[in-house]
Amino acid sequence: MSEIDWAVLILTLIVIVSYGVYKSRGAQNIEGYLLASQSSPWYSVCLSVMATQASAITFLAAPGLAFSSGMGFVQFYFGLPLAMIVLCITFVPIFHRLKVYTAYEFLEQRFDLKTRALTALLFLIQRGLSTGITIYAPSIILSTILNINTTYTTLCIGGIVVAYTVYGGSKAVSYTQMLQMSIIFLGLFAAGIMVVQLLPADIGFGRAISIAGKMGRTNAIDFKLDWNNQYNVWSGLIGGFFLQLSYFGTDQSQVGRYLTGSSVGQSRLGLLMNGLVKIPMQFLILLIGVLVFTFYQYNRPPVFFNSFELNKLEKSSYSPQLEVLKAKYEQVFQEKQQGVVKLNKALDLGDQSAIDQQRSVLQQADGQTKVLRKELTDLMLKNDKGADINDNNYVFLSFVTRYLPQGLIGLLIAIIFLASMGSTASALNSLASTSVIDIYKRLLNKEAGDEKYLKASRWSTVLWGAVCIGMALYASKIGNLLEAVNILGSYIYGTILGVFLVAFYLKQVNGRSVFWAAIITEVIVCICGWQEVVAYLWLNLIGCVLVVLLALLLQMLSRAGKKA
Repeated sequence: MSEIDWAVLILTLIVIVSYGVYKSRGAQNIEGYLLASQSSPWYSVCLSVMATQASAITFLAAPGLAFSSGMGFVQFYFGLPLAMIVLCITFVPIFHRLKVYTAYEFLEQRFDLKTRALTALLFLIQRGLSTGITIYAPSIILSTILNINTTYTTLCIGGIVVAYTVYGGSKAVSYTQMLQMSIIFLGLFAAGIMVVQLLPADIGFGRAISIAGKMGRTNAIDFKLDWNNQYNVWSGLIGGFFLQLSYFGTDQSQVGRYLTGSSVGQSRLGLLMNGLVKIPMQFLILLIGVLVFTFYQYNRPPVFFNSFELNKLEKSSYSPQLEVLKAKYEQVFQEKQQGVVKLNKALDLGDQSAIDQQRSVLQQADGQTKVLRKELTDLMLKNDKGADINDNNYVFLSFVTRYLPQGLIGLLIAIIFLASMGSTASALNSLASTSVIDIYKRLLNKEAGDEKYLKASRWSTVLWGAVCIGMALYASKIGNLLEAVNILGSYIYGTILGVFLVAFYLKQVNGRSVFWAAIITEVIVCICGWQEVVAYLWLNLIGCVLVVLLALLLQMLSRAGKKA
């Protein structure tokens, strides 16, 4: 990066963090630290909720996902608007009325302590692991820019986020996220415009989308019901609905965001606006990945986007084999480039026969490229068994650093840092609040004063920060980061949602029944996920329905046993 880019990056980060710390000064009690004194307006709630969900993973992995497999991932969010409506009707007024710090306090009032502790524990496990992944995402950027190992960049970035979250608590998170999302929207539009500008003069936005479509990258909608297909309309509407409902309704990282709303109405409005804006935002991010794909049909992409791993191979004893693969890769790209030019001419003429012929040629070239990349990753593993062979997360970053103008590179990288900082800070704040309110205050130290709980919240943030940074050091082994986070959540969210639905709607079910239903369900869901019985989004539906049905069954058996 140039000096201008470094200046833009550093200045943006300093301004955002300083603003959040300044606005959060004076959080002297636990309510101010964990709930920002419930004083946030609806737009702050909306931006904070979006920033918590839109981590650096979104801006690194989503374009890479569209680049490699198309826009089908947007269907993942189709259940979001409906989930927001259900939340506004059911969850928000209940949480506000009970004046809870965490979602799990309600479960003790409705059931018992062990059910509250179980759901809090499930959340802590899931969110702790997921937050490690969100910390790892921006460390990829620094690693690529500085050409150093991600271990050092992970420790650096994790330390910065932990520091300002410990100091400012929920207020620091909310205020920084407002500015973060504003800059993020600006940067995304700028990136989309620049990709189109860098295409050949005769290739406009519409033609770029057409070319990508002929190569199978604009397949945004799939109405076919396939239980093993991760992304189609039905998995998004049904499985996605249950995942989003559980994430926003029972995950403390999100519940903590809208509990900062100054009233039920402000929290509701913030959630509804999030439901309206999120799908177009995600569509835009994926669309940028599709445009980058078209760009790389005219400009030779790297043989491997993770430059750090490629440099290691170039310096190894396998360098001669790498050069042979590079030569083959260059030849395949030249053939593909000629095919794209012919496809563009066929599109100009409207010659369907020629279009179909060139599409077939390009699909074959795509297949050859994948074979060569597989040979390359095999070579990397021979050289280093611990090599990170998933370069999906580096596609957009590589494009940004190589082709965008000075200043804009620094801004876009700042955006990815800001997104990571926002989501990570929210997660750490939620982990601290759950640990202190549901575990420490309830089980370990019931009679301490407010100052003691505030101190425990800060130390809990530090502890969870260390745990999440430790998880981040192993995140390179799990493939596409965006999918990894959602897969991990799908193992747990359905179970937790089922417990809350029983609490809200099945008044005849007691704590013992729902507790054992949740444990049995979690075992079944983990087995289904491990064996890949269905696509991961369906695990949310399975988990939720199983908890409800098993809780009813166990309650009936309990009553029958008492009568006998």
